[in-house]
Amino acid sequence: MTAPVIVGADHSPGSAGALTLGRWLATAQDAPLIVAVVHPAPSAIGSGRVDAEWVADRHQAARRILDEARSALADPPGVDYRVVASTSAAHGLHDLAEQSGAAMLVVGSGAAAPAARIFAGSTAERLLAGSVCPVAIAPAGGAAPGSAGRIGVAYVDTPDGRAALNAAAGLARRTGSPLLLVTVVAGGDAALPFMIGDDAERAFLDTARETYEEALRKAAATVPDVPVTCELRAGDVVEELAALDEVDVLFCGSRGYGPARRVLLGGVSGRLLRRAGRPLIVVPRA
Repeated sequence: MTAPVIVGADHSPGSAGALTLGRWLATAQDAPLIVAVVHPAPSAIGSGRVDAEWVADRHQAARRILDEARSALADPPGVDYRVVASTSAAHGLHDLAEQSGAAMLVVGSGAAAPAARIFAGSTAERLLAGSVCPVAIAPAGGAAPGSAGRIGVAYVDTPDGRAALNAAAGLARRTGSPLLLVTVVAGGDAALPFMIGDDAERAFLDTARETYEEALRKAAATVPDVPVTCELRAGDVVEELAALDEVDVLFCGSRGYGPARRVLLGGVSGRLLRRAGRPLIVVPRA
C-alpha cells in the first residue's frame, strides 16, 4: 500500500491551507490522505480520578473539526478522518506518522502568519524536531499548488541537500513538473575570507562560482528523467529562497548533523519558516 499523506487539522486559520496542500500532495503521489485531529488524552487529576467529562468534550470538539475538514475538502471518497488522543498535537501526529509509515506530514501556518507567508506555529516547530518523514508547512491563505508548474529545491552539495533533491524529484516524476535547483551564495564581502587582496578576491569568487555551478550540473545529472533548471544566485540565502514565487513548493534539507532519518531544522530552514511565500517541505536526513 502507498504510504499516506497526513494532514494535521485544527481550528486555526492555517488549517484550510494545510488541507489544500495535503490533498494536492496526496493526489500528485496517488497516495491515501489521512486528516487527523489530535485531542488531549485522559490524564489523572488526582488519585484514581480522571476528568472524563472534559475529555469527552475535547473529543466532540475534535469531531467538529473533522466535520469542517470534510466540508472544506467537499468530502471526496477515500479520505480517512481520524481523531487521535495524545499529550500534544505534535506528539499525536508523530505517533500516527510512525504507525502508518507516512510519506509526509502536512500542517498549516500559525495564527500569526501574514497573508501568503509561512509562520510556523508550535505544532509545526515540534514536528520539525525529529519527524520520521518530510514535513510540509502551508503558507497562510496561499494559492493552491499547481499554478507555477515547477518544483523548487534549495540545493547544497551535502547529504541533506541530496536528500531534498531526491524527494523533490520523486514528486516531480509524479506531477510531470520540471525541477528548479537553486544554490545561493553570499553576495559581496560576506562571501570572502577576511583580509584578502583584490586579485585574490576575484580569483576566490571565480573559483567558488565554478565549484557551485559544477555541483549543480552534477546534481541535475542524477535525475535524467526529470527536466531540471539550475540557478546560482548571490545574496542573502533566506531572502533569495523566500522570494521564489515561481515554484509550487520548495524542498529544503534538514540540518547537516544529528540522527539519521529525522527532520532537524538548520539555520536556513529555520529562518525560512518565518519568510517563505510557497509551501515549504523539510526533508529528513538520509
